Amino acid sequence: MRGSGDQRRRGRAEQAAALAVEARESAATAFYDMDQAQKYLLGRVTVFADLDAEAAAPAQREFAALSERADAAAVAYISVLDANDLDDDRDRGPAEFDTARRAFTAVTGRLREVDADLGRFAERLAPRMSRLEAALDRLPPRLSAAREAVAAADAAVAAARAAGMDASEPEAELARAREALSVLGSQGLGGLGLAGAMDQAEEVRRLAVVARETAEELPRLGEKTRNSLASVRTRAEMVAGRAEPVRRAMTLLLRNYSQACWQDLRGAPEAVESGVERARERLAEASAHVARNEWKPAQRALTAARTELNAADRRAGQVTGRVAELDAVAADPGRPAESARFAVRDAQRLAVAQPAGAAPHHARALDGLVERLERAPGRLSGTHPDYWAYLQELEAIKTAAGDVVARIRAERAGQA
Repeated sequence: MRGSGDQRRRGRAEQAAALAVEARESAATAFYDMDQAQKYLLGRVTVFADLDAEAAAPAQREFAALSERADAAAVAYISVLDANDLDDDRDRGPAEFDTARRAFTAVTGRLREVDADLGRFAERLAPRMSRLEAALDRLPPRLSAAREAVAAADAAVAAARAAGMDASEPEAELARAREALSVLGSQGLGGLGLAGAMDQAEEVRRLAVVARETAEELPRLGEKTRNSLASVRTRAEMVAGRAEPVRRAMTLLLRNYSQACWQDLRGAPEAVESGVERARERLAEASAHVARNEWKPAQRALTAARTELNAADRRAGQVTGRVAELDAVAADPGRPAESARFAVRDAQRLAVAQPAGAAPHHARALDGLVERLERAPGRLSGTHPDYWAYLQELEAIKTAAGDVVARIRAERAGQA
């Protein structure tokens, strides 16, 4: 029969055992909470890095340090659990249960401290994750728009090919769109990040829209190119018809005026004819492209033909215009001089109308123009006057007078 002392010791042991088990359960709960928080945050940080690797880098470093502490706390908890197996049948005294309780209590505090730090980290991370996830909601519609644009472009290119048109250009754009879509599919958020994926989806859509619009434009482009071909052909015949008048005009220049009046126009009739010939060659190229429904190359050939015709037409105009100008000045040399004189007088009136009168530098410039006006008729001496040099000098005087007017007005504006 046991005495009352044994009963008291047994009672203390049972109480100590209950407290140790309670401490063990608290430690288990703390370990579970910390472990779940660590796993949850690992997923969040991983998503963060997928969405925005650059912005996530500091958070990854901070979480790595927290994760090391959590792993160390978990190891400590398991060590305490292994060292204090309260479920075996071994007879323990109150002191041993107290030791186990204190060990579990200490590791519980460590686990909870790490869990609290993980919680604070989660609070700091939450706003940034919320913004990213809100942006992430915009990605699926962009992906859908990109895929739909590629499908629409594919249909438009197929229709153009079926109609017998040269769809090489929209096909190339469509190929670039598909390549961009393939990059988006292969790399995804993990490789591109959220911003990169959004940009890539928009690039796919843009390229596909260009491909579709280019393909849809082909029928209209065909009609426009055929009309342009007919128009440029007509223009070529008109410019070709100017070659003979240019020859007659050059004959008049050579017969009636000195070499100085026409030497810069030497070879103009031949230049007009050769320009028309080159334009006709480009027209033949354009016609061949049109026959094959190759609208873009046809347009380039037509542009080249127009350039040749513009140059030939401009050269022809220089010759016929020169005859008209020289005939006019020969008939009345004073008329162009009067025009230049009016420009100089206009500049003089503006100069003297300034509050302080004409500025010295403006007065000197205008006086110089007056002197040039007085000397200009001297260019018309001799049997074959150089009317062209005379006209160029008068035009230079008018231009210089205009420059003086512009400077006076600019100075007045600056003073105001």
